[in-house]
Amino acid sequence: MHAQSGPLTRFPHERPRLSLLLVVLAVELVGASGSIFTAQGLQSWYGTLIRPSIAPPNWVFAPVWTTLFALMGAAVWLVWRQADRSPRLVRIAVAVFAVHFVVNLGWSAAFFGLESLGLGLAVIAVLWVLILATIGTFARVDRRAAALLVPYLLWVSFAALLNYRFWVLN
Repeated sequence: MHAQSGPLTRFPHERPRLSLLLVVLAVELVGASGSIFTAQGLQSWYGTLIRPSIAPPNWVFAPVWTTLFALMGAAVWLVWRQADRSPRLVRIAVAVFAVHFVVNLGWSAAFFGLESLGLGLAVIAVLWVLILATIGTFARVDRRAAALLVPYLLWVSFAALLNYRFWVLN
């Protein structure tokens, strides 16, 4: 049984470029909200930590995260476009994505906001599992959407190792 096609399910089909742009922009803006904690921690605490040898320069993080948020936005847009074909699967996939995104923001709050390397490590472990769950639910709707999240999973894997190395050194 298919859901009725309302304005939200028609929009990505009638105006695909605009809807893609709006979804990517929304994900970028929500993702950037975590930078409030990052900026706070960078000024007060992060510079006092012993840096692991694998730590990239600070300037690397902004372009990487901007790219990853754009890929996430494109992925969720691809899933959303299937809402009239697979409404139940899309609802599940988008819900898993939303939960994972909250945890993503939670890492910045834990690591930088609370200045807790251990809590950051715990949150990033949960995030990693939720990224896998998001990839899995996205794959059931659109394999391209799942593939767009692979660079994100790889980066968070590196970030988890980096978080661990900070925790060991400090």
